[in-house]
Amino acid sequence: MRASDGHHLTAYRPAGDVLIDGYVRDLGRRLHGPAHAKRDLLTEVRDGLTDAVEGYREGGLPPDRAEELAMAEFGPTGRLAAEFQAELAAFSVRTLAVRIALVTGGLIFSANLMWQGAPWTGPRPPATYLMLSSGIEWLGAGCAALALVSLAWLTVTARRGRPVPVRQTRLAAHGLTGSLALHWLGGLALYGWSVHLWTAALTWPPMIIGMVLLCVAYGWLGTAARRCLAAARPPAGA
Repeated sequence: MRASDGHHLTAYRPAGDVLIDGYVRDLGRRLHGPAHAKRDLLTEVRDGLTDAVEGYREGGLPPDRAEELAMAEFGPTGRLAAEFQAELAAFSVRTLAVRIALVTGGLIFSANLMWQGAPWTGPRPPATYLMLSSGIEWLGAGCAALALVSLAWLTVTARRGRPVPVRQTRLAAHGLTGSLALHWLGGLALYGWSVHLWTAALTWPPMIIGMVLLCVAYGWLGTAARRCLAAARPPAGA
């Protein structure tokens, strides 16, 4: 990393702490995203700073001066936070995309299992019900396709060694989250309409098991979506 000419580093010195600790803590306060991914990035920075300090000290510099030069080499935390926030956003988008692909892909092949062999009979559903059901299936397929496209794009970008484009990453995060929310709301509406048309569905075991599994799956997706939106925000102080 390039040094930042003229950058005043004494502001990173907290009372009673080592300069590097204050630098890493300030960087950590600026970042949003999954705790374990953020922790790994901060550990990487601390290790790099420690190695740089050791190198300067072996050259005969006093500890404080060695730490200041090491931090100057890394640059101000604001600039570093922007780079790392992009990495956290990409990591979060990748995680959400994998979960969406798994859940929506599974639904495409298993959703009808809740209805097969159902013992009740009733009137043919209205045309709007059938349209909603078909629309949800298409929306699920669209969610899965968007997730796969996002994964492919992030993989190609990483293999080419290019920095992650922040604007496109945020667009992917909001697109995945928005499509997931629409799919969930549509599925909830369809379920409510179904039990209204066929009240026996409330006591049909495959339906009960299916809804429990769906709630668990969407809770899993919702956690990833929340973290993804948080990671897509600009770093604090940007």
